[in-house]
Amino acid sequence: MTDTTRASQPRLVVFAKAPQPGAAKTRLIPALGAQGAAALARRMLTHTLDQALAANAGTVELCMSPAPGAPAWADVDLPARTERSDQGDGDLGQRMARTVDRVTTALRQPVLLMGTDCPALSATHIMQAAQALAQHDAVVIPAADGGYVLIGLHAPCPAVFTDMAWSTSTVAGETLRRMAALNMRVWLGPQLHDIDEAADLLHLPPTWSYGQITIDKNRP
Repeated sequence: MTDTTRASQPRLVVFAKAPQPGAAKTRLIPALGAQGAAALARRMLTHTLDQALAANAGTVELCMSPAPGAPAWADVDLPARTERSDQGDGDLGQRMARTVDRVTTALRQPVLLMGTDCPALSATHIMQAAQALAQHDAVVIPAADGGYVLIGLHAPCPAVFTDMAWSTSTVAGETLRRMAALNMRVWLGPQLHDIDEAADLLHLPPTWSYGQITIDKNRP
């Protein structure tokens, strides 16, 4: 990469499953029940889309599983300004790599790819990542559990998605190691907390509630 600042706006792609009971946030079902886990998934999806739109950093796209128009999405209210696409088949790495390739090659845009598991991810974080991507080859916002909340790229980079041990504590570190091996200039954002398991619920905003359950951040 040269020192020239890249000016084009990125596409903000939010990866999400339909927030349906029994299919969404399954690791939280023992703590919240299927309905509670799905309600939380729906709240986090809405929050992430709202923050991406508020960042005003580029077109927001929801990359969906199952595909747009599937019955699982029928009762999910999505912002009108959000474009929609299908994640398609394959493991997480294959689906992410395919999305990066589509956006950066077919649409000729940089991409910021993020999930919906992090209520702490704000419009400010997304805007900062977009600005940093203009001057770097890649951006990563790491998660406290060893994964990452957001990744940004200018071009297809299958090496950072192939044969990765997803949902483990090594994902962010291995991603950064692979980027370093490719001599990529990487901006690293602040570490944030994903909400994946019961112990993570203490990192929810204190005002959030869902179903019949309210999380008390001050509980022992």
